[in-house]
Amino acid sequence: MLLSLVVHTYSLRYWFPAAVMLGTAPAYFLSWSAWRLLSTVLPSKLYHTMDDRIYSVYQSMVLFFFENYTGVEIIIYGDIPKTKENVVYLSNHQTTADWIIADMLAIRQSALGHVRYVLKDGLKWLPLYGYYFSQHGGVYVKRSAKFDEKAMKKKLLSQTKLGTPMYLVIFPEGTRYNPENRRVIVDSQAFATKEGLAVLKNVLTPRMKASHIAIETMRDHLDAVYDVTVAYEGPPAAGSQRQPAPTMPEFLCKECPRVHIHFDRVDIKEIPSEPLFFRRWLHERFELKDELMGNFYESEDPAVKSTFPGEGRCSALSITKTLPPLVILSALTLPMLLTPSGRKLYLKTWIYGTLIGWLWVHLRP
Repeated sequence: MLLSLVVHTYSLRYWFPAAVMLGTAPAYFLSWSAWRLLSTVLPSKLYHTMDDRIYSVYQSMVLFFFENYTGVEIIIYGDIPKTKENVVYLSNHQTTADWIIADMLAIRQSALGHVRYVLKDGLKWLPLYGYYFSQHGGVYVKRSAKFDEKAMKKKLLSQTKLGTPMYLVIFPEGTRYNPENRRVIVDSQAFATKEGLAVLKNVLTPRMKASHIAIETMRDHLDAVYDVTVAYEGPPAAGSQRQPAPTMPEFLCKECPRVHIHFDRVDIKEIPSEPLFFRRWLHERFELKDELMGNFYESEDPAVKSTFPGEGRCSALSITKTLPPLVILSALTLPMLLTPSGRKLYLKTWIYGTLIGWLWVHLRP
């Protein structure tokens, strides 16, 4: 009986925030839809400005759970610019929680609404979110030979021509690094060997296409590339073997006490344009990540293990930035759930919003 209670309490750590984040989606979607309809007679730039602000409200609410609710410590190495910039954010990829880390940095720069993602094509099937991410400037891409270069360029150009603020998040590895998934690691190392590149052990070989297209398409619009390396500090494990990074449920269950973020700003002028040199530049950045991650997880020196080089600063996020959005979205959602007509609208938003979104995102990606 006691064990059942413990398990139930543990699951609530995840189900409560998940229910709130998903449960407020229809209210958010309807609010955004109303603005989208109204803005059809307004300048496009005004639509994007307000869309960024609406998006910032929802993502701030999400960060309430991932930062304030979990109590995770965010340790940052490197200087994050205090002013907003147009950037491409490049990071290693280990877990579904990685996209939250981009939000964590963006909100500290007052640029949360500007965050957009290069996403795997399969994510367009997410109910409501798959459509909205595309509308907010996200780019869906397929791998290898199916990669649609023209579609990506068109999507990015449509926004840069309007002067839309850009904080484009890309995970060049393409898939998540999991130390227990040896097949993916071996395949990645074989690809590096085939291409004459240094073999990486603690990250996967980066694929250059999406990053190169994004940077070259928006070069005149960009200020910098943010090169970010993330390490998750979890509960002690048996032995010294690196454990998989926490999933989003595990993160919400407070199994990650600290996140270490190594931040390096690279001015856009320092990044080579020619594809061959860009590939070399990108791979060299991941060689540095490989060294950082190897020392973090595997070093036998206590002064080096579980830390990155340089001074790490604990960066706490004020609850005043995340609690008001939680209250606002909850206040919009509860009236819908408390009346029969509201519940009908709520359900129809999930069903028809998802179906129409699927149709739209496949016709106009």
